[in-house]
Amino acid sequence: MRILVMGAGGVGGYFGAQFARAGHDVAFVARGVHLAALREHGLKLESELAPVHLQRVTADSDPARLGPADIVMFCTKLWDVEEGARQIAPAVAPDGLVIPFQNGVESHVMLQGVLGNERVAGGVAQISANIKAPGVIEQVGAFARLRVGSFSPTQERRLREFADAGARAKIDVEVVADIERALWEKFVFLVAISGVTSLARQPVGVVRSDPDLRATLIAALEETAAVGRARGVALEADVVAATIKLVDSLQPGMRASMLNDLTRGNRLEAPWLAGAAARMARDAGLAAPVNATIYAALKPYLDGAPKV
Repeated sequence: MRILVMGAGGVGGYFGAQFARAGHDVAFVARGVHLAALREHGLKLESELAPVHLQRVTADSDPARLGPADIVMFCTKLWDVEEGARQIAPAVAPDGLVIPFQNGVESHVMLQGVLGNERVAGGVAQISANIKAPGVIEQVGAFARLRVGSFSPTQERRLREFADAGARAKIDVEVVADIERALWEKFVFLVAISGVTSLARQPVGVVRSDPDLRATLIAALEETAAVGRARGVALEADVVAATIKLVDSLQPGMRASMLNDLTRGNRLEAPWLAGAAARMARDAGLAAPVNATIYAALKPYLDGAPKV
């Protein structure tokens, strides 16, 4: 199986490295110093689960030079979705699929607008990983999972092949029946954990142990779950309790990727996380004061560290 990883950051770098180590034909799309390091030194993965150093990787800044791909793992930041979709269009095989493994619940819709509904499936990545240095991916925690699902019956064969390839690479990949629900289960978690840890500038251990921050986290979870249900997503009745249980199981030093971006002065995905939850709540006639406040507080940092 030819796999093209669009965006060789934490998610794409980790899972792409695991597929490549298992012998699958994997190519990475990267840019700048990260691309230069991949070409010169390969890809190093620092991981508690599956460390690896690929001495040689196929990497380029132009996806068109790396296709045709059976599967495109689309792992860019959310502000790059539409431009990235146009770049990968010529790299997708005629019967290939694009699977976005990004934050938020709207990237597949944006991709479908460029590539067509039949070419885009759904994906959820559950992992804590980031670029530690050019050519080096750091993964922390005890889990690294992928969930994929179809929006059309024609996609199911390719998704099964992808899951089988993942199993051979010892990656936890599951084809789920309701990918929309899986996307929203992650969205409920990520909106709250990214927003509150970024607002407090503290890792998850501090947030969950402080009673006021914990209450804020739960309120953000409840707001986002209510939005999902208003939009017809079949979230379980105990989704908030289950998510809090997950939060309590995380390593105390775990930091959401948005908190890492904030502390490094990078651009933020808040418009597609807390901002999206607040926007969709307004559209549904619901109140979401916690998510709206989180987004408002992060707005000065959306494009990186404010210039003063």
